[in-house]
Amino acid sequence: MSPDAFPLPGLVDSHCHLDFADLVDDLPGVMARARAAGVERMVTICTRLRQEPRVRALAEAHDGVFYAAGTHPMSAAEEPMATVDDLVRIAAHPLMVGIGETGLDYHYSADSAEVQKTSLRIHIEAAQETGLPLIIHARDADEDMARLLSDGYLIKPYACVMHCFSSGEGLARAALDLGFYLSVSGIAAFPKSGELRDIFRHAPVDRVLVETDSPYLAPPPHRGKRNEPAYVAHTARAVAHLWDMTPEEFAQATSRNFDRLFTKAARARAAA
Repeated sequence: MSPDAFPLPGLVDSHCHLDFADLVDDLPGVMARARAAGVERMVTICTRLRQEPRVRALAEAHDGVFYAAGTHPMSAAEEPMATVDDLVRIAAHPLMVGIGETGLDYHYSADSAEVQKTSLRIHIEAAQETGLPLIIHARDADEDMARLLSDGYLIKPYACVMHCFSSGEGLARAALDLGFYLSVSGIAAFPKSGELRDIFRHAPVDRVLVETDSPYLAPPPHRGKRNEPAYVAHTARAVAHLWDMTPEEFAQATSRNFDRLFTKAARARAAA
């Protein structure tokens, strides 16, 4: 089923990578299919600060596209260490709505764990300074992630989304207890993701976002192929039942959640 056969108006793809080659080389088609699927807004993520100008330009060129910027944990050891001042300066742009993605990845990059922790603390401070939500990537680092997020929150509260959440129940509970959001991706639609669906089923629906993380992690029926923002409709349809909602209700609920978390994007929409 094509996602544009039954559009879900109001959908927000809260995390994608429009600047990656798989998408940017087909951007007119990507954007057209997203609109046809009902995707009205999206956040494209800059994962290396030196690439921020080109990600910003994509947001400036397309209505309904916002961006976030940070240093991905898998790049933390390769890139110059970001500073709080760097992130605060970038955050002044009207379309820059989030800090990250940042976080911890011990699956692929455990050898740079200490560098990742330093980078994460810097991003947390930037979120605290700017009031923009922190965007977290977490893989095989649940204990350290829960501790660092909680330690930072005790110093000064901040908003946060656990992007593409696929970690354990303990980290989900720790994040929800801090008032954070969990973002559901195409992984939750995979047949063998029953445990992950159970975690989402027990999460309050008002703390859930939906995303693609495109060009990665395409949901069925496109699994194994290039993902794109339009396919967030497939994920929404696959998981809405977890909260006893129709896909249309879930699209509207996650849009409201997006506005509540990404307040800068919500203000921009209201002013348009």
